Amino acid sequence: MHYTGMELILLLFGYSFMGWIAETSVATIKNKTYVNRGFVAGPFCFIYGMAEVTLTVFLQDLRNSGMFLFLGSMIIATVIEWFAGKILERMKYVKWWDYSHKKFNLDGYVCLQYSLLWGALGFLTVKYANDLIVGLFRMLPDIVKLPLMWLLIAVGGVDLLGNALIMYHIEEKVPQLFRWNCRLREWTLRFGAKVAGTVNYRINRVYPNTAEQKKETVAAVEEDHCGIDKLFWLLVIGAFLGDIVETLFCRLTAGVWMSRSSLVWGPFSIVWGLAIALATALLHRDRNKSDSYLFLLGTFLGGAYEYICSVFTEIVFGKVFWDYSALPFNLGGRINLLYCFFWGIAAVVWIKGLYPKMSGLVDWVMKKTGKWLTRLLVVFMAVNVIVSVAALARYDARGKGVPAEQSWEQLLDEHFDDGRMERIYPNAIQR
Repeated sequence: MHYTGMELILLLFGYSFMGWIAETSVATIKNKTYVNRGFVAGPFCFIYGMAEVTLTVFLQDLRNSGMFLFLGSMIIATVIEWFAGKILERMKYVKWWDYSHKKFNLDGYVCLQYSLLWGALGFLTVKYANDLIVGLFRMLPDIVKLPLMWLLIAVGGVDLLGNALIMYHIEEKVPQLFRWNCRLREWTLRFGAKVAGTVNYRINRVYPNTAEQKKETVAAVEEDHCGIDKLFWLLVIGAFLGDIVETLFCRLTAGVWMSRSSLVWGPFSIVWGLAIALATALLHRDRNKSDSYLFLLGTFLGGAYEYICSVFTEIVFGKVFWDYSALPFNLGGRINLLYCFFWGIAAVVWIKGLYPKMSGLVDWVMKKTGKWLTRLLVVFMAVNVIVSVAALARYDARGKGVPAEQSWEQLLDEHFDDGRMERIYPNAIQR
């Protein structure tokens, strides 16, 4: 089933609210007092909404696959939870949740118990709940739909911005927004107290001996700095190295020289570059942990990342850039077990071996050149990406028989004709 942007926004807020209700209820059971489990002031737990919308968008082709839908939901949602935990900890040096006391946990951010739950929830929402929610929404008159969406966007956007200001202690710069966020927080507290009171009443009747949750103190973590400039350099380096590695791999395994670039100018694989930048941001402080830890994390993160990239590029550009259907243990031809293991090996090699050397090299280059070389490279890569996206869009449009009407479309057709695009993207096929 195809969902519009407005319907995806509805699902985002709907599942965020339902997740907040669930988290509040569980916290009430454990603590016998109200605890706002959302990151924001309002009654939303956005990690649930983001996870479910991601599963809705990227797992549609597994909707009728049963076990594969369950496994895909479990893996992608687990990666999102781990990613969110890492990001929140990096922002304020505090662990917002900790599953270290549970069996089969990974870094305390995720554990098998909740991963299985994510799989079940993802299966139910993608298979059944989405259609029910969207079906009810479509029954509303059009005069109600648009104002409702704008109201949700306004409330969510202001709430997120207000909490960001609070976290970084700059709320005094926008006092009106801060006061609005305080009013939303007060409303949420009152609403949450009612939810907590109802749950407490029912739980006390059924489970009078429910134990209180043990309070845990999480110490702040020491961090070494890896700023935006360095991450950008590592993205470019990773994109270049990824392109070279894939080109050599194709030569050794298929016996042909084949372009593996994501961009029209230069040997850069953006999929690899983004993967390197994300892995560095999230894992570089874990480089002293065991190889098996990094391998396992890299295998799951890399597999989920490659699957999402495959669906994203197909949705945006209308083409499939890789297909592993001929390989064993593949999932929809988008990922396969062997290449997931390669992601795990790459994580170990990068974090343990290459990152310390590349980090020192980047620091030396930035120290010698200041800001000018970084800014020049940012401009080049930005223009490269924009032109590549436009050229791919025209490549897809030409394949569908859409003529070039605008001057920029004609310019793209002249400089990036089908022959050149086929040389740059030899594996891109229409689906």
